[in-house]
Amino acid sequence: MSYKQIKWMILIIPTLAVGIWEYARHAFLMPYISMKVGNFLTPVFLFFISMTLLSMLFRRLEQVQEELNRERAEKAALEERDLLARELHDGIAQSLFLLSVKMDRAESRGRGARESADFQELRKSVHEVNRYVRQAIANLRYPESPEEREYQASMRSRIEHTAKETLIQPWIEWSIPDAALSAKEKVELLACIREALLNIHKHAHATKVTIKGTLDGRGWTVFVDDNGRGIHTDPFHLKDRYGLRIMKERAEELGWKMLILPMQRGSRVEIRKEAHNH
Repeated sequence: MSYKQIKWMILIIPTLAVGIWEYARHAFLMPYISMKVGNFLTPVFLFFISMTLLSMLFRRLEQVQEELNRERAEKAALEERDLLARELHDGIAQSLFLLSVKMDRAESRGRGARESADFQELRKSVHEVNRYVRQAIANLRYPESPEEREYQASMRSRIEHTAKETLIQPWIEWSIPDAALSAKEKVELLACIREALLNIHKHAHATKVTIKGTLDGRGWTVFVDDNGRGIHTDPFHLKDRYGLRIMKERAEELGWKMLILPMQRGSRVEIRKEAHNH
């Protein structure tokens, strides 16, 4: 029942009820109910209608009004978050990208060993800041309905969203309960999965990607498999794999084990939290 319908019912029901009562009283009940008693019963009857049916309508009206106010507040908050996300994307993210391009040009001119090491450290910092900004942009964009928001809060949905950002459509097998991961673990694990997908998109030329998360007692394991070109050397020591090195460092800070393993076809990124880690 809409807000407008409830208001019209509140206006019409008392008038209609009193009209029917007065008509019935004068047409059929006059031999049984005197005028004095009838005049006394009319406000009693109206009071009974107000305390039962009208009170229910008023409660429903208050609920509808609260829902409307909540929707307005949520819409305003979503608009502010979306605006902030756009400002982050158009401002900081684009500036970081431009800075990365300029660093590439400066590094290509040729420098000594010391300058080259400084450039690597700078590139690493830029890459890490860019990762944090991208994660902040993703976290700012919430869906509108409560049902969608609850789904968005799940790790599986966040992985799907991350995969869309990296232009990869993986097959996802996820059985790790959200309660098994802390808020910090969710953020860092998503960042690791995103970096793995970006690396696959840039270097592996894979046609199939699988993301699998399994629970092992109080620990868990996440696999990101692809059927791409595979690996032939330690990727953590390659010159341009800053993201992978940062990902491994962040995982080790949380006490996780991270490996990149060759498979018969393609490669596997494995992130594992042992049961004794908290």
